[in-house]
Amino acid sequence: MRRIFGLALILVLLAPPASAAGSPGLPGSPGDQPLPGYTISNPPLPPAQIGGQPSRVLQGVHEHAAYIIEVPPRWNGRLAMWAHGYRGTGTVLTVDPPAYGLRQKLLDQGFAWAASSYYANNYDVKAGVLSTHDLAEHFRKLVGKPKDTFIVGVSMGGHVIGRSLEQFPGFYKAALPVCGVLGDQELFDFFLDYNLTAQAVSGIRAWPTPDDYVSAVVPRIQAELGLTGTPNERGAQFVSIVTNRTGGPRPGAAPAFAFWKDFLFGLGAAATGESLSTNPSQLATNVVTRYEPNTPVDVNREVERVFPENVKARVTPKLTEVPRIAGRPTAPVLSLHNLGDLFVPFSMEQIYERDVQRNGRSHLLAQRAIRAVNHCEFSPNEVGAAWDDLVTWADTGRRPAADVVDDPAVVAAPNYGCRFSDPAAYTDPNSTRRLFPAC
Repeated sequence: MRRIFGLALILVLLAPPASAAGSPGLPGSPGDQPLPGYTISNPPLPPAQIGGQPSRVLQGVHEHAAYIIEVPPRWNGRLAMWAHGYRGTGTVLTVDPPAYGLRQKLLDQGFAWAASSYYANNYDVKAGVLSTHDLAEHFRKLVGKPKDTFIVGVSMGGHVIGRSLEQFPGFYKAALPVCGVLGDQELFDFFLDYNLTAQAVSGIRAWPTPDDYVSAVVPRIQAELGLTGTPNERGAQFVSIVTNRTGGPRPGAAPAFAFWKDFLFGLGAAATGESLSTNPSQLATNVVTRYEPNTPVDVNREVERVFPENVKARVTPKLTEVPRIAGRPTAPVLSLHNLGDLFVPFSMEQIYERDVQRNGRSHLLAQRAIRAVNHCEFSPNEVGAAWDDLVTWADTGRRPAADVVDDPAVVAAPNYGCRFSDPAAYTDPNSTRRLFPAC
C-alpha cells in the first residue's frame, strides 16, 4: 500500500485549495516566446531519409515551449509524443528527437513524432504534462488530426507519462515509459532514506545537512561504515537496507551499490531552490518507513524521522510540479527499467505495479527488467522491440510478454532480467552489463 499520512490529510483539508492545472502564461508573455527568464535553443533539425525521400520537419515555439515535429512522406496517420527527462536547473530550453534509434524507426513505420522542451526546466512534471498535451493539440493544426496518439519518454518523462494518462484519460492510445519515475514522490523518499539511514547506522548525525555535508561529513560516514573498501558489519547492514529499498535482493545489487554509492550521498546536500520544482525534496518523508535489516543497529529506532515540509503538495491529487500518480492508467503501458539503476531505482516499477493492481488495472500494465546498472541504459534493440510490442498490443488487445516485478523470489533469481536484455549489448565495452554474469 502507498503510504498515507493521517496528520498530513488533516492539514491538507484545512489548507486552501491548490491552484488548478492550466496555462503557465503570464500577462504580456506571448505563447510564441519563452516565459521570462528562459531562452530557447532549437537549431534546425536536418530531415531524415525514409525510403529515399526526406521527412518534413516543423520547428517553433508553442505555449512558451520549443518543439520539433517530424512527419514521414507517407504518414500513416499516427503520432508518437516524446517526453524528455530531467534537464537540470538551467534557463535554456532545449528539445531533442526520440532516442535509442526510435526517431528513424517511427518514421520508417509511417509514424509522425513530436517533442517539446516543456515550458520550464527543473523537476517540473506539470510543465511536461501540459506542454506535451498542448503540442499534441497543436500538431492537429499544423499537420492534421492523428487517428491515435502514443506517448514515449525517459526518466522524469516517465513521471510525465504516468500522470498524463490520468490527467487526460483516453487521449493517449498507449505508453512506453523507460527508466521512468513511476513511483512519483517516493523517489525523493528514497534519496532521503539513503542519507538518513547512513547517518543512523554510522552514528554520525547530520540532519538537516550542513553546507559541508558532501565534503566533510560524508567521508566520515563512509569511513565509519567501511564504504571505501569492504563494508564492515554496519556497512553491510546499510548496503542491505539500500538493496531492500530499491527493489530487494536481485542480480547486480552489489555492483549497483558500488557504482551509485557516492552519487547518492550528493543528493542529500542542501537544496538551493525554494519552489517545488527546484526543491522536490520538500515532499520527502520517512515517518512510517520500516527499514530492514534492523541489526546490528536498531535503525528503526535510531533513524531521524522527517515529515514532509510541504504537506499539501505531498497529498494533493491536483497536478503539481511533482504530482502523484494514482496508478489508474487509461491505456496500455509497457515499461522498461534497469535492474541496477539506483538513481531512479527498480522499486519505482514495483510501486507502480502495486498501485495499478490495487485499482484493478493490471491488464493495462506490462513491465520488463533489463540487466544494466546505469540510468536509462538500453540498447536500440530493447527499446525497439518494446515499441513494436506496444503497438501490437494497442492494435490487437493482446498483452505482450513481461517480467514479474513484485515477487521477491522471482526477482532474486540469478537469471532475472535475462528474458528481455539484449545479448549483443553485453559485449559493449562501455556498458555496465558486464557487472552482471552473462545470461
